[in-house]
Amino acid sequence: MTTLKKRIPLNRVEGDLEIHLEIDRDNVVTMARSVGTMYRGIENLMTGRGPLDSLVITPRICGICTTAHLCAAARALDMACQVTIPADAQRLRNTTLMVEQIQNDLRHLFLLFMPDFTRSHYAEHPLFDQAVARYQPLKGQTTLQTIQATKRLIEIVAILGGQWPHSSFMVPGGVVSVPSSGDIAQCRHILNGFRRWYEKQVLGCSLERWQAVQTWDDLQAWLDEDALHQNSELGFFLKIGQSTGMDRLGRGPDCFISAGGPDVPGSDGSTTSLVPAGVFSPQGIAALDPEKITEDVTCSFFKETPGHPFESRTLADPDTTDARKYSWAKAPRYDGKPAETGPLADLLMADNPLFVNAVRAGGTNVLIRELARMVRPAMLLPALEQCIAGMSHANAQFYTDALKPLTAKSVGLVTAPRGLLGHWVVIHDGRIANYQVVTPTTWNGSPRDREGTPGPWEQAIMGTVVKKPGDPVEVEQIVRSFDPCLVCTVHTIQVP
Repeated sequence: MTTLKKRIPLNRVEGDLEIHLEIDRDNVVTMARSVGTMYRGIENLMTGRGPLDSLVITPRICGICTTAHLCAAARALDMACQVTIPADAQRLRNTTLMVEQIQNDLRHLFLLFMPDFTRSHYAEHPLFDQAVARYQPLKGQTTLQTIQATKRLIEIVAILGGQWPHSSFMVPGGVVSVPSSGDIAQCRHILNGFRRWYEKQVLGCSLERWQAVQTWDDLQAWLDEDALHQNSELGFFLKIGQSTGMDRLGRGPDCFISAGGPDVPGSDGSTTSLVPAGVFSPQGIAALDPEKITEDVTCSFFKETPGHPFESRTLADPDTTDARKYSWAKAPRYDGKPAETGPLADLLMADNPLFVNAVRAGGTNVLIRELARMVRPAMLLPALEQCIAGMSHANAQFYTDALKPLTAKSVGLVTAPRGLLGHWVVIHDGRIANYQVVTPTTWNGSPRDREGTPGPWEQAIMGTVVKKPGDPVEVEQIVRSFDPCLVCTVHTIQVP
C-alpha cells in the first residue's frame, strides 16, 4: 500500500470538523480535505422577517463570537438606514468587540492549542513536564489562570450590554444601553486587573516594553534580557514552539484579509483606525473591496447560486451525486483567490514590522500564527482603555434615531475574534429578502473551489511530514493554529 487514507475527527475546536488525509509512503501529506459535517440554515431563518430580527437571531449563530455577529448585523442596518452612530456608541461597541477578541485569543491559545504539547507525542521533549504543569486540561496553572482572568474580563460586555453571550444591545443608530459612571468605573477596574495579569503572566513585561520589539533580532534580545521574559507564557511558547519545529509547519496561501478596526473616536472629533481594512500579500497591500468577495460551492453541499453574497443563497443539496462535493462549508474567495484571516492578518495590515518582515521573508507558519494571537491583546488593550475612558463625560450620546421603512442592500463587516466576518442583507419593503453570513472559519477552512484551489488550512496541511501517520499530531496543530469555529460555519438543517 503506497497511500494511507486517514480520517481525523478533531477535538479542541469549536463545532464539528473532520480532516481527510492521504499520506504517502514517505509520510508526506499529499491530499487534505477540510470537511464541515453539518449544515447551517440561519440565513434561511431570516427570510421574510423584519430587519431588527437580525439583531436577536444572528448573535445566536455562535456563543463565542456572539458580540461580533451582533455588531455585523447592526452595522449592516446602520448602512441600510444611512445613519452615522454617535462617537460614544462607537466607543461602547468597540469596547465589547475588543473584549471578546482578547478573551478568545487567550482561551484558544492556552485551553485549545497549547495542550497539544502535553500529549505523549512530546513526552521525550525536555520541556514536556513544564508544558504539563502549565497546560494540562482543567489542571494546569496557566489553564486555570486563563479561565479566571478571561471570565472576569468578559463581564465588561455584560455590564455594558446587559448579558453575554447573545446580547442584543446594538441597534441601527447606536446602542440601547447607556452606561452609568459606576458602570464605566467598574469596567476600568476590571480592565486594569486584566492588564496586570496579561503583562505579568503572558508577556512577562509591560506593554510598552513589548511594543519596542520590532524585529526577530529584537525578539531574541528580549527573550535573553530577563528571566521574567523567559518564564512568561510568551517566553515558554517561543522556546517550545521553535524547538518542536512550529516555525517550519503550516504555511498557508500568503494572502491575508482583514476587516480592520476598531475605529477609535478621539476627543477632538477625529477617528483613528487601529487596523486598516485590506488585503495583504508579500507583494503589497490593497484596500478591502467588498465587491470582490464571492462564495464558491463547487465542492460544498449546496446548489449553485450567484457568487456575491447579495445574490447568493444557502440552498442545501444533501442528495447530490456530484463527487466533487465534500463539505457543508462554502468557499469564500477574494478576487477569485483564497485568503487567510485572523489575528495575523490584523497585525500585517497594522504594519507591525515583526510580523510583516517575517511573512515577507518566509511566509506564515504555526508559530507566527499563534504568536500573533498571543500578542494581539497588546495592541488592543491601549485602544480599549481609550474607548472606556472616552465614554465618561457629561454630554455622552449613545443613539441617533434611525428607524424607517426600508428597501436597501447593505453589508456589515467586522473583525471577529477569528478574523473577517460579514453580514449581507437585502431588504424589500421593510422585510428581509436575503441574508448571507460569511464567517472567518469559512474563509480559513473552506473546501476547494471550481479551479481546484484548496482553502487556507487545506493548503497549509499539504506537504506536511508526519512522524506517526496513524496519529498525525502535526496536522491537528496546523488546523488548530487557525482557531477553527465550525459552530459559525455550519448549523442544523431546517425542516419545513
